[in-house]
Amino acid sequence: MPAEGPRAAKPDPRWLTIVGIGEDGLAGLGDKAKRRIADAEFIFGGKRHLALVASFAKGKPCPWPIPFDAGMADVLALAGRNVCVLASGDPFFHGVGATLARKVQPREMHVMPAPSAISLAAARLGWALQDIETISLHGHPIDLIRPLLQPNARILALTSDGFAPAAIARLLAELDFGASRLTVLEALGGPKETLRAARADAFDLENINPLNVLAIELDSNPQARILPRTSGRADHLFEHDGQITKREIRAVTLSALAPRRGELLWDIGAGSGSIGIEWMLAHPSLRTIAIEADTARATRIGHNAVACGVPGLVVIEGTAPKALAGLETPDAIFIGGGGSDAGVLNAAIKALRSGGRLVANAVTLEMEALLLGQHTKRGGDLIRINISRASPVGSMQAWRPAMPVTQWSWVKP
Repeated sequence: MPAEGPRAAKPDPRWLTIVGIGEDGLAGLGDKAKRRIADAEFIFGGKRHLALVASFAKGKPCPWPIPFDAGMADVLALAGRNVCVLASGDPFFHGVGATLARKVQPREMHVMPAPSAISLAAARLGWALQDIETISLHGHPIDLIRPLLQPNARILALTSDGFAPAAIARLLAELDFGASRLTVLEALGGPKETLRAARADAFDLENINPLNVLAIELDSNPQARILPRTSGRADHLFEHDGQITKREIRAVTLSALAPRRGELLWDIGAGSGSIGIEWMLAHPSLRTIAIEADTARATRIGHNAVACGVPGLVVIEGTAPKALAGLETPDAIFIGGGGSDAGVLNAAIKALRSGGRLVANAVTLEMEALLLGQHTKRGGDLIRINISRASPVGSMQAWRPAMPVTQWSWVKP
């Protein structure tokens, strides 16, 4: 048999190159990254990034549109061509690489990351990344930092602009973390790199570079507003008019709701919003839609959500079941203890996805009768929760029972 000739090389399916660039610009790029940029037909990036490579790039420069298109329509329209995207630092740490990966398969991408701003900040401070909290506040409310405010914690936060560090310092002082040390790390990795520090309650740094990372070493006083890590947080952490699922009942309820990553909760008759808020505090990926008919309570839910660091909680002011129409399908539903409307319960059961969890609490006999009927019809778990608290009786103490709560929990087949 004749000898086989050399096999033809398979074509490279990677039409998209993503290159991370630091503040050191070209000096931080390797030869391979420069070749990929130089050979690209189209080069996407911010104006600052495009200017950095203008001296050797031959392809068409394509500045990001304003407002930014998270759908990446312009990039995707060039699939199969030789396209390069320029990104800041590590493209997959709160960067454009993660956005593109939702649309483009990994086998179609060639990625060359640079160190992220968070990695550079940790290196400058000598902080072990595995021992600290990191958060991106770029384009997000600074209130998201509230759940991370724990005694002696260290936080590295990506910020939106040069004004964010002062705003965060004011928030820390307001929450009795004023003695915390803040270090602003500006233009990391570049010739204008600067590190400046101040206490939160004496923050006086000015003219801060918009490209900054804020390092926080938390120091609290005994009055500091600290959100515990477990469910069943103290009632005083929530504004309420008495319409609140008390902490012990709330802890049992959250256990029954069993939040899982990325899920959506409907909190029907939300009252103070405490159930939906604690659901979201279980993990940043969790979401809540709180449905509340009372205007004052609906407003209060929004305030509580911000104060507890979950400003993304959605409040729908309206009466169930009518207010449930058109809402995104939930993974779990909670119905509070004061209702007795079979229509609400039936609508919730119908709306819940297959495999979703429903938890309903009853404090009235009428609502309890509804839950008993559903338990008989559908199964699930039915429990009675009795809580007593010690309180003064003259010069001594005695138990005073709270209203018992009947709880029905059920998984939809």
